[in-house]
This record gives sequence, structure tokens and C-alpha cells, in this order.
Amino acid sequence: MEKERKKYKWPARILKTLLVLFGFTLFQVAALGFVNPPVTPNVAWEWMESVIKIQPEKQPVYRWKNMDEISPHLRRAVIASEDQRFLSHRGFDFNEIKKAYEGLVREKKLRGASTISMQTARSVFLLSSRHVFRKLAEIYYTVLIEIFWSKHRILEMYLNTVDWGTGVTGAEAAAQKYFSKSAGDLTREEAALMTAILPNPHKWSVKNPSAYIRMRQGRIMKAMHMMPLI
Repeated sequence: MEKERKKYKWPARILKTLLVLFGFTLFQVAALGFVNPPVTPNVAWEWMESVIKIQPEKQPVYRWKNMDEISPHLRRAVIASEDQRFLSHRGFDFNEIKKAYEGLVREKKLRGASTISMQTARSVFLLSSRHVFRKLAEIYYTVLIEIFWSKHRILEMYLNTVDWGTGVTGAEAAAQKYFSKSAGDLTREEAALMTAILPNPHKWSVKNPSAYIRMRQGRIMKAMHMMPLI
């Protein structure tokens, strides 16, 4: 009898744990629909590392700006570069996923297929990692934010929490670092150049852009005028 009780306790405990986690994540996402996050997991981690290692010069910079305080050029540039079907999909762009799969089969090369919603879920709720469980969590949070948040809120969160280089999180910190101005004052050319490095902000440079980055900047500028202003 005792063994049977123990046998049935574990499934019940697991179920309770899953229900608690589900409730917490629902509350978390719903609350952040109205409250701006004071910090992101990656910013908190980088800050802790800088304190532990006594390296104040490496403390991350994170400054929140409301959407109307961010240049419309940057808003259009990000959609043009990162997710042109942002307004029409519900978190996952299956056209891009299909292209990524075909590229992997044909060229043995994996290309990104993450939408702005997926990247937002990643930067707001999760630490950087390539673990399969993190990817599953990213998919889960993407579904939730598409349910609870408007596209306006998702883009606003993205612009404020995306990794824009070592120790630089969000549009305001990036604009200050790369152009010594506020994110609201970025020109069309500056917005496109800043956006051009987003696929790999730790490798590519805004201040010393390569010919490839200049090419990306030109492509983004050509597409920007066709993008919606959110």
C-alpha cells in the first residue's frame, strides 16, 4: 500500500508544479503587457558578472523608451530587416521556416527564421542559450505574447530589449553608444545601419561597418518606405 501511495504521488506533484508554472507565466506575460520590465534576464546576468568580477566598466546599459520616443525610421528599419510579415503572422512565419528548412537541406546551412515576436519572447523572458529546452520555452512564450499583447506592444518590447552589442540592450542604449544621440533622433541612414548589425551584433560593427554591412544598410533603406509605421 505504501509503495502504491508513493507511486501516485509523483505524477500529482509534477502536475501541481506544471500548473503553478503555467499560472506564473500567464501572470508574468499579462503583467508585462502594462508594466515595462525594469531589467531583462540577460542584463541582470551581465550586471551580476560585472559585480562579482569587480568590472564596473562592463556593466550593461539598459534604458527604456516608449514607442513614440523611438525614431519612426528605426521602427520601419527593424520590420524591413527582421520580419516583414510581422503584422500578418501570429508569432511564427511559416514561409521563412520553410525557406530555412530548404536551405538546410540544399546547402547544409541553417539560416535564421525567428520573427520579431520570437526574438522578443527570447530577450524579455529567457537567458541566452542554445539548449533545446530554451527553444521550447521561446516557442511557448511567443504563443503567450501573441495572445496577450498587441503588435504595438511586442515591437515596443523588442526595440527596448534586443541585444545590440556587448553590454548594449535596446534602441536607446545603442543610439547613445553608436551615434551619441537619443533613439528618437536617429536619421533614416543611422536607423538602417544600426539595424543592419542585428543578426550578429557582437561580430558586426556600426562604427566600422564592412562592405557587407553597408550593402545590408542599403537594402534595408530601400525596403523601409514600404513598411508600416507602428
